[in-house]
Order: sequence, then C-alpha cells, then structure tokens
Amino acid sequence: MGYLLGVTLLWSFSFSLIGVYLAGQVDSYFAVLTRISLACLVFLPSVRPRLLDRRRTLGLMGVGAIQLGLMYVCYYQSFVLLGVPEILLFTIFTPIYIALLDNLLCRRLDIFQLAMAGLAVLGAALIRYQGVGEDYWTGFLMVQGANLCFAFGQVGYRHLMRGVEGTFPALNVFGWFYIGALLVAVPAWWWLGDATHLPTTSVQWGVLIWLGMVASGAGYFFWNQGARRVDAATLAVMNNLLIPAGLLVNLLIWNREADLSRIALGGAVMLLALLGSEWWRRRMISPSSPSTEFS
Repeated sequence: MGYLLGVTLLWSFSFSLIGVYLAGQVDSYFAVLTRISLACLVFLPSVRPRLLDRRRTLGLMGVGAIQLGLMYVCYYQSFVLLGVPEILLFTIFTPIYIALLDNLLCRRLDIFQLAMAGLAVLGAALIRYQGVGEDYWTGFLMVQGANLCFAFGQVGYRHLMRGVEGTFPALNVFGWFYIGALLVAVPAWWWLGDATHLPTTSVQWGVLIWLGMVASGAGYFFWNQGARRVDAATLAVMNNLLIPAGLLVNLLIWNREADLSRIALGGAVMLLALLGSEWWRRRMISPSSPSTEFS
C-alpha cells in the first residue's frame, strides 16, 4: 500500500506537467519515446537476463509494450484534444475495465458491468454537454484506450510474476518491461512523429527528464510492485485515488477557471457507475465463484 500511495502522490503532478508544458508544444510521440528511453536507461544496468525463463521474459516485454508503450501513445494524444480535468475524470473507468478483463479471462459476459460502463460514458458527456464534437469524443476514446492498456498491464503483471515472487529482486528483471515499451515507442515516433515540434526550452527538457526518469522509471516499477502485493479491491480503489489527487493539483495550481459545476455533475455520474460496478463485483463474489484476484 505504501508503494501505491507514494506513486499516487508522484503521478498527481504528472497530468498537469504534461498539459501545461508539453501538450500542443512538443510532439507527443517524441515525448513518449523520450520518457520510455530515459526509464529504460535507469533500469537497463540492473537487468540479469538469465533470471527469467523465455516465456516470462517475453511476457514482461509484452506487458511493458501495452501498459506503457501503447498506453502512452493514446494518453499523450488525448492531451491535444481534452483538458487535464477531463482526462483525469475519464480515467475513472480503469477499475471497470479490470472487472471486464476478469470476465473475459473467466469466459463470461456480465451485462451489469457493461451497463455501468455505459452510465460512465453518459457522465463523460455531461461534463461538456455544450460544444461536444468529434475532437472531444476522439479524445475520450484515446483516454479509454489508455485506461484499457493500463488495466491490462496491471492484470498481466500480477499474473505473470505470480510464482516467482521472492526468488530474485524485481529490480533485476523490470528492465524488460521498458524494453518492451520501446518496441512500441520507436516505430510510433518513426512513422508518426513530427521532428519540427521538439522541445525548445530548458523547462520542457526538464519536465521530460523528470517524467522519464522519475514518474515513468521509479513510478511504474513501484506501482507494479505495489499492485501485486494488495488484493484486487484495494488496487481498484488506488487506481481512482489518482483522480482527486491529480484534480486537486491541477485546479489549485494551473486551472482555477475550470467549470467546477459540470465537472462535479459528470464526475458524480461516473462515480455512481464505479460504485455500481464495485457493488456488483462484491455481490457476485462467493466461495464457489471465480475470484477477481487475477489468477
């Protein structure tokens, strides 16, 4: 729990740093490549190639490619289309996606969970019920893509590392996570990046270095270590603790003129969807039913 709380505090500033200093100014694909490359440099010297078998090595690279690589591609594109408060609120769906992924792994369809996801979409629309256009919904879908990738990564890492916990330091294998993410970031920058929008100020470079080495490097390592040490319900709560923490930082420091009434209304509907989803998940758990412990 200490790991998750510490990373929550760390990440609460990241949303606003991206929205204020990078979004619309620095090419998003370059920002993704820079963050992942710096994080990889932090962990690469600690990698011990023979500690994991080939299946787990490739699996950890796959988790990194999805949870960090694909997630960042979607995440940074959303900052071009949406404001920071909207992006933060739209991340509320991650626990619902964790539940839906569990349904998929257990080969069942939960209509109630799907209904709660639909209610959450309604909440998203209420936040900006005037002037909702194609860019808004594209941004919304980008955030949902990022949410799905982040949820999949947490589920995947917990499952992948089960059975080898304590046999060696996680620090000695986590570099594979960032190598996998690089396999997404490099071609994304090569094919889609814009070399005319690189960082031009020391502040932009400083933000990228901080986000890469600290928020991405230390942040994802400690978050995933914490994620495999708590139960599924606690992990879901911690995912959404990022939202009030990030909103508080953004609204108090950078975005004091935000429409708080709309944010509160839409957020309340999305919170209702989340609480309904969690109530249903707990109701369905019984000694004879499959657990959501990502086994």
